[in-house]
Parts: sequence; C-alpha cells; structure tokens
Amino acid sequence: MDTAMLIEKSALVLLLFLISLGVAAYQTYFERKLAAWIQDRVGPDRAGPFGILQPIADGTKMFLKEDFIPAKADKWLFIIGPGISMFTALITSSVIPWGTNLNLFGRDISLQVADFNIGILFVFGVVSIGVYGIMIGGWASNNKYSLYGAIRASSQMISYELAMGISAITIVMLTGSLSLNDIVKSQHGMNWNIFYQPLAFFIFFITSLAELNRAPFDLPECESELIGGYHTEYSSMKLGLYLFSEYTSMFVSSAIMAVMFFGGYNVPGMDAFSGNILAILSIAAFALKIFLIIFVIMWIRWTIPRFRFDQLMHLGWKVLIPVAIVNMLITGLVVAWNQGWM
Repeated sequence: MDTAMLIEKSALVLLLFLISLGVAAYQTYFERKLAAWIQDRVGPDRAGPFGILQPIADGTKMFLKEDFIPAKADKWLFIIGPGISMFTALITSSVIPWGTNLNLFGRDISLQVADFNIGILFVFGVVSIGVYGIMIGGWASNNKYSLYGAIRASSQMISYELAMGISAITIVMLTGSLSLNDIVKSQHGMNWNIFYQPLAFFIFFITSLAELNRAPFDLPECESELIGGYHTEYSSMKLGLYLFSEYTSMFVSSAIMAVMFFGGYNVPGMDAFSGNILAILSIAAFALKIFLIIFVIMWIRWTIPRFRFDQLMHLGWKVLIPVAIVNMLITGLVVAWNQGWM
C-alpha cells in the first residue's frame, strides 16, 4: 500500500468514526422525537431550537457524571466490557461500500475501507464478538440483575444469529460472492435482492432486532424486571459507551440490510450521471435507505410490546430457524436449476 492510499484509508476511517458517533448521538434525539410524536407529546425542546442540541447536552452530562465502580466488581473486566461493545459496533462499518468512487486531487478514492472477499463472514465474526462485551460487563458487575441480563443477552444473540446467518446464505447463493461490494454491484438499478428474497429479508430484519436488543426483543435490559439489565451498575461514559454502541450498531445493521437487500447505493437512473455527481447521489441514496430502516426500527419500539423470554426462544428456535432452512433449500434448488445443474 503506497503512502497516498494509506492517507486515503486513514482519512476514511476517521470520517466513518466521526459520522458513526454523530449519527448515534442524533439517533437518540430522533427516537425521542418520534416517541413523542407517537404518544402525542412534544419531546426534547429546551436545548437549542427544537431541542436540536439535546444529544450534546446528554453527552456532556455523561462525561461529567461521577465514574463509579462497585466495590466487589472485577475492575478490569468492568472497564473492558463497554470498550468491546463499542469497538465491535464501529469496526463492522469498515467493509461496507458507502458509494461509488470519489475523484479528488486526480485520484479515484474508494468509499470502502476494506473490500474483503469474505465481507459477510467478517460482519458475522465481529457481531459474534460483540456479545462478549455484554457478557463481560454483566458478569464483572457482581450484580444479580446485571448477570441475568447478560445471560439473557448471550442466549438471545446465539439463538438468533443462526437464523440470521442462514438467511444471509441465500443472498450469497444469488450473488455467488461473500463480498459486500459484489453484492451491491449485482443489484444494479432496481435489481434488488428484496424482490427475490423477501422472506430472507423478513427473517434477517427480525433477527437484527434481537441482535440489537431492540424492542420487542429488549429483554436483556428489561427495566420492569432487571432494572437496567447488564449495564445496571454502570455510570458516566462507561454507560455512555454501552448506549452509544447500541445506536451505532443500529446504524451499521441498517447499512448492512440496505447493502444486502435494497441495492446499497444503487438507484434507478444512476447511469445518467458520472464522476463526483454520481458519487454524491449514491451516498445520498444509501443514506436515505439507512435512515428509512432506522425509522422502522424506532417505530417498532414504540408500537409493539416486548415478548416473554419463552416466547422469544420459541420464535427463534422453532419458527425462524426452520423457516430460514426451508428458504435456503428452496433457493439452492432454484439456483441449481437456473445454472443447469439439475
């Protein structure tokens, strides 16, 4: 890798880091506004015009609050837990193609940090590590409510990762590649995978809600039973990292769903443009798809009540996994037939 490319990739990493944190911060604002709209309230309206500075006020409060570590907690694991959650949430964005190439200073700059030929496997590998942040934080707190929340989170994530992985296999079958960049290119125009695999998207979307601990799958942090769940004992920016990681993961998960099922940065009529105009339009189209998915995720939280834990396990093991397997087998047969293997 030459020096210019190293600078490009470093700048892109820094930009993605800042954008991810900024989007995560303002997701809290928009979710509170959306909840207020659904419940016929006003929502945040004091910090700045229309409450637009509320995320900054919340972030400042997190930084200034006392950083408390329980006397009987495992200190180092207690500190490491939130860091793992935040790290895994941020690093997943490195394999996502955010748009077509941008031409700056006479160079074509790729808007993808790393184009792995195993991009989907990388995503699932990093997501699998994310559960350790919650497990370690809950166990290290030496609090029964935190431990219960961590156990719930681990069993929930392990259960729903299976159906999520199987639904992703169908997209790999259709595309013939594990690279997210290849998956986007195969959906040029309106040739989106959602039209060929609506059931796979439905399964992937539901399992994503469970992986994100979002309602109606928010049992690991169920306030009516477990106070705050796995982060009950956390305060200051350690709590902030857990909360930020949840919203960052929601942003990245929405981007991955847009890549896999909605064509990524592809929209009809893109062929009429070229160069930087095409790059800007592709970024804008991708961002619009991401925010529409985020809107639906937030809408669900304030509309549907949470499941009981036995219902959650039943849905994962006895409904989603069998349906995902049947869908994968049917997809395999259709692909084999179309390629003349049968």
